[in-house]
Amino acid sequence: MLQIVDLNKKYGDFHSLKNLNLIVNPGEVFCLLGQNGAGKTTTINLCLGFIPPTSGYIKIDGEQVNDKSSSVSSKVAYIPEVVMLYGNLTGLENLDFFSRLAGFKYANSQLESFLSEANLQKEAHAKRVGGYSKGMRQKVGIAIALAKNAKLIFMDEPTSGLDPKATDEFSKIVLRLGEQGKAVLMATHDIFNAVNIGTHIGIMKDGQLIHSLQNSDINPNQLQKLYLETI
Repeated sequence: MLQIVDLNKKYGDFHSLKNLNLIVNPGEVFCLLGQNGAGKTTTINLCLGFIPPTSGYIKIDGEQVNDKSSSVSSKVAYIPEVVMLYGNLTGLENLDFFSRLAGFKYANSQLESFLSEANLQKEAHAKRVGGYSKGMRQKVGIAIALAKNAKLIFMDEPTSGLDPKATDEFSKIVLRLGEQGKAVLMATHDIFNAVNIGTHIGIMKDGQLIHSLQNSDINPNQLQKLYLETI
């Protein structure tokens, strides 16, 4: 679903990303670990077409990103650290608005179903988003991805600032996305969460992917030791 080949990004003499190669298949959750400045967010921004690569290329579902004739944008969803929603609209109204932007028109019952699938409590559906917690906003972001029927979901520090209960709820939703055949690329600092939900784990440093592992090949203590040795 996602193929990154020899990807580089330079700003003048500064190499923000160096020769990155990475594959995420349907049903896989690839967690990218690394300190601030390691290249995680740059990788996601390149995949989303927000910035152009210096060299190399990215393909999503076989189509190259930044190819103006491609339909890549219709296949992806993005959940940033803080999901930007309209605070004066309800969760249901936000979902309806962003679904329509993506070309989908749903009945209220279907919108309610997406919000419930994202684990947003029913009594919050008709409340204004301005009163939502960060965790509730993240769930609306998940609902938007579901309504858009995205094949590939990018997440940038989605559990940062969430309490343990909200983090656990979010993690279970991500696991379900993988079970549904969605591909997920998540940038995170949370080693424990990466082990819990990732099928694959990468460790980045100075713009390079230093380690790429399958979850089944490493336990949390080993990952923590490897991470600390790497950074």
